[in-house]
Amino acid sequence: MNPMNTPPMDTGGIRIEGLRKVYGKGDNAVVALKNVNLAVAPGEVVGLVGPSGSGKSTLLKCLGAIIEPTSGRMTLGNDVIYDNAWQVADLRALRRDRIGFIFQAPYLIPFLDVTDNVALLPMLAGQTNALARARALELLTALDVQHRAKAAVSQLSGGEQQRVSIARALANHPPVILADEPTAPLDSERALGVMRILNQMARQFQAAIIVVTHDEKIIPTFKRIYHIRDGQTVEEAGQARAL
Repeated sequence: MNPMNTPPMDTGGIRIEGLRKVYGKGDNAVVALKNVNLAVAPGEVVGLVGPSGSGKSTLLKCLGAIIEPTSGRMTLGNDVIYDNAWQVADLRALRRDRIGFIFQAPYLIPFLDVTDNVALLPMLAGQTNALARARALELLTALDVQHRAKAAVSQLSGGEQQRVSIARALANHPPVILADEPTAPLDSERALGVMRILNQMARQFQAAIIVVTHDEKIIPTFKRIYHIRDGQTVEEAGQARAL
């Protein structure tokens, strides 16, 4: 019986078990994460919500291998990447190759055109210029901004910039994408448009996507939601409103 449709252990994606993060020691210790359990399957988009100070930012940084947890276990795809200590020698390569990031602001590189903004990560990972640019064009086409492939970032609308940032996050075929408040500055129509794109990209490229949000407009779009309160996660079924 699995009423929340939590992915089973062997589905890939990302799984966190008993994750704990403590800042400081002794009397100065602050427990930011107590016992976090979370699982997202390939092709799935889940929401992560919680009030300020609940541990949401700390969890996102642990998921993104930006800070080290204190204890617990994290599995990415078929690989255990953390088990009470990092199991990966090169965390920078892990972030570059296996975790995509989407932020509230697009953070595109202004002196590169659209294609080069997307192709940069594959090239840094060792792909040839031709292969990296072909991958970029594939993603830009999937996101319906291929007609802006040679445009400067400054020539794009806000919605186009967000689509390019999503393409960049997918460029290295990451099994996991972390989206941090991607709809916060958008009106309802554009916010739902971003969620429609994220769900489409999750299915098409079999990425497990976690959307950290305070945005009430998009909460009804999730099939599953993780609430984080006092450093612990509670899972509930979402409304899964059609997009």
